[in-house]
Amino acid sequence: MAVLLRLRCCNRRTGCMMELPGFAVAVWMFGCLYASVVGYPNGKVREACSSMVPCHSGSPQLSPEHTITVNGTEFKPGDNIEVHLSGPDFEGFFIQARDAEHLDRPAVGSFVLADRRRSQLLTCGRTKNSAVSHTSKAKKKDIKVYWIAPEAAPKHIQFLATVVKKYRIFWVKIPGPVVSQPDVLSPTPPLHATSEAVSTSQPVSYISKPFSASGCGITKFCIRNPTNCDPGSASCFFLSFQQEGSSVFIEMSGPSEGYLAFALSQDQWMGGDDAYLCVNVDHHVHVSTAHLKERSHPLLDSENALEDVSWRLADGLLQCSFRRGIRLPAYKGRFNLDTSYYIFLADGEASEGGLIYKHRRQPLVTNGLCNVTGLPQDIGGSRAPRLIKAHGALMFVAWITTVSIGVIVARFFKPVWSHSFLFGKELWFQVHRMLMLTTVMLTSISFVLPFVYRGGWSQQAGFHPYLGCAVMALSIFQPLMAGFRPSRHAPRRQLFNWFHWSTGTTARILAVVTMFLGMDLPALDLPDPWDTYAMIGFVAWHVGTDVLLEIHSYCLVRKVEVIEDDRVQILQSLTSAEAEGRLFKQIVLTIYVCGNLVFLVAFLIAINQV
Repeated sequence: MAVLLRLRCCNRRTGCMMELPGFAVAVWMFGCLYASVVGYPNGKVREACSSMVPCHSGSPQLSPEHTITVNGTEFKPGDNIEVHLSGPDFEGFFIQARDAEHLDRPAVGSFVLADRRRSQLLTCGRTKNSAVSHTSKAKKKDIKVYWIAPEAAPKHIQFLATVVKKYRIFWVKIPGPVVSQPDVLSPTPPLHATSEAVSTSQPVSYISKPFSASGCGITKFCIRNPTNCDPGSASCFFLSFQQEGSSVFIEMSGPSEGYLAFALSQDQWMGGDDAYLCVNVDHHVHVSTAHLKERSHPLLDSENALEDVSWRLADGLLQCSFRRGIRLPAYKGRFNLDTSYYIFLADGEASEGGLIYKHRRQPLVTNGLCNVTGLPQDIGGSRAPRLIKAHGALMFVAWITTVSIGVIVARFFKPVWSHSFLFGKELWFQVHRMLMLTTVMLTSISFVLPFVYRGGWSQQAGFHPYLGCAVMALSIFQPLMAGFRPSRHAPRRQLFNWFHWSTGTTARILAVVTMFLGMDLPALDLPDPWDTYAMIGFVAWHVGTDVLLEIHSYCLVRKVEVIEDDRVQILQSLTSAEAEGRLFKQIVLTIYVCGNLVFLVAFLIAINQV
């Protein structure tokens, strides 16, 4: 499996040969292709968060042609303010709300979209969804969005907009209306939080502040992702159950623009589950129960068994809370809460009419059965099924450690270990064969696991499964071909060497590409962009080691060549050079193996945490 492209450089004395790593060339080509498609989509101008100045040449215009209007002059925490930007045709825009008394401070509050096709949400600073921009250069005359007042809002808020008519014609920080709080000391629930806004038969109240994790593991059963996160943060998914007599009070929150949902399941598969949904419909939250039938759209219940329903949309978080009885024999499909279940927690997008779409990433699933009315706990969960985690871990072990080390040994340690034997064979060959057979074994086991999990072929994994099948086929073909290896001096040995090299090279290149694609699939979804950078780092580490050893081998041969043409001197110099080369290669191999183990451990830790 030596991964090399050979370039011959002959001189008058010897037919010396310098080899250039083919894997490096292939990885360089893949990196160029990868880099060419990575970039910010139109309108994601986070660089302009502070100044609101587009990165265009030229100076901003002085007299604005566009105006900002709102549907009110007062607000309370949690209120929705309709913001309307209109004027002559324009291509781009950027809208924020800021403290009217300190316009140089960061954006305040969060936005909700009215038209996802023409506008998108951006995160400026620490506040999620605190700005709105365009999605394309298509001309538009008006844009409507909704601003949600945060809990700790300033007394006065002013809306600002940057508008781009053409590339060189734009206006910066067009001033909009100022809205103010009538009573900042005693905020009251907004008028729109009424029972008509939610599909439940019970009155609805307004949640005045983020949920608290105090009491988790003491008086209430909590699920948090990431583990031990603060429910008030813009990246925390939170679900809690607190028993109060014959009922359970439930709180759910997370960074979602569309919906949050949790389900009680008797296994770790979707289907036949008791589900609860909080859906953002026209900037009001509808809380309802549903039944999940296999992997299909949830079937909403006509009757709602929930009481004390409350909700809140603020600071990029969707929050809802409600109460239900521990046992509900009158409601078909509602599970008893005094039994143990797996708990699913999912989020996704919803249309303006309240239709929910399939979650883009794997739901959070508890690692074991949980009884929410039993002993209070504070636990996390995993978004990656155990079989998929095992699949990723085994592939990383095979293609980051065993195969890479095996290739280095076969390529550079033949002369170093040619006089050492293990079980009657040269040491380098036995090590190489053992590592490659281990790679085949690990790849074969890992290959089966996704099919066991999915119960068949996955139609939603893109090119990853196709490339994985190609890698598996090449991995099996390689040792079978090696079993028919001709003797060292046989006429067909050179042809075998070429096929052996090309098959191994192709398998490794495809394996790297497959791992790049697999790391971001919903079933595993390692942290972005860390996973990409780490994989690029590993490839650079391997290629760098390969190039270093190649240069060292070339320099070693050149060092011997410059000696005067005396057989004794040459033999003495060659012996000295071999000793020097052996020590250098062993040091490099030791460092290389340690580096590979560092990359492997990092990936395994990341897999364990998802």
